[in-house]
Amino acid sequence: MERVLRDGFIFLSQNKTLNGLAKRYGLKFGAGRFVAGDSLEASKRAIQDLNSKGLCVTMDHLGEFISTVAEAEMMTQECIRAVEMIAEEKLDSQLSLKLTSLGLDISDELIRSNMERILTRAKEVGVFVTIDMEDEPRCEKTIQLFEELRQSFDNIGTVIQSYLYRSEDDIKRVGRFETNLRIVKGAYKEPATVAFPEKEDVDHNYIKLVKLQLSLGNYAAVATHDDAMIEQIIRYAKDKGIGNDKFEFQMLYGIRVERQLELVKLGYKVRVYVPYGRDWYGYFMRRLAERPANVAFVLKGMVKG
Repeated sequence: MERVLRDGFIFLSQNKTLNGLAKRYGLKFGAGRFVAGDSLEASKRAIQDLNSKGLCVTMDHLGEFISTVAEAEMMTQECIRAVEMIAEEKLDSQLSLKLTSLGLDISDELIRSNMERILTRAKEVGVFVTIDMEDEPRCEKTIQLFEELRQSFDNIGTVIQSYLYRSEDDIKRVGRFETNLRIVKGAYKEPATVAFPEKEDVDHNYIKLVKLQLSLGNYAAVATHDDAMIEQIIRYAKDKGIGNDKFEFQMLYGIRVERQLELVKLGYKVRVYVPYGRDWYGYFMRRLAERPANVAFVLKGMVKG
């Protein structure tokens, strides 16, 4: 049943008609729990609140799979405004972004130019940028672009997904850059030809990849809400003498808030992924796919609405 729900929500996340309606009617029916608001100002308030509690942040202006140069330009300018706001407001925050929102599917020249503009401004104001990983067909292009950009910018990292068979090789491949990697399970529906179909295998590979990243001496952002996995990484770090400055835990905005604060009290760095913007629908549906328990919260919001 859980797999049926997951597949259903992932299918809905790709529906352009529903995405258009979501933009039109705004954040409703529980989406506000996982999205900080529809504006940069709203995200600022959320980040300030999290920072006041000892939590770090990576912010993301939601949007993906754009189809025009004008849309890519709009998203690029928003990313630049975001890094400038982080610096001006002295926020403890990084920036996360999706290449498909900046022109990846339009042309190689466009995406490279837009990323260079964002990274240049981010470097000037001292902000770190993470390239989010999307679906598997775009994985290789993402890694290739990261490798190109990393040769000129040291304020850039990317994401590795444990459900893909290729991920171990990708970590070794980008490891030569001393890459800061966020390691996640993966939130897209992929065929068994490229991804582990069973959750148990995805989980096993996740721990394996985090350990590999740390064993290479590179920084690991451990993005999980799973207590068992968190405890495994804590034990591994202690056993291997790996300091707390070599890794952090990352969790999503609105999910397991109490656990985030507990880890901070224990002396670990916790970074909260804070999304904002009008293009929230796809992100929201993938959060429901990841954890069907979130559906109860949404249904409760619909009844109240």
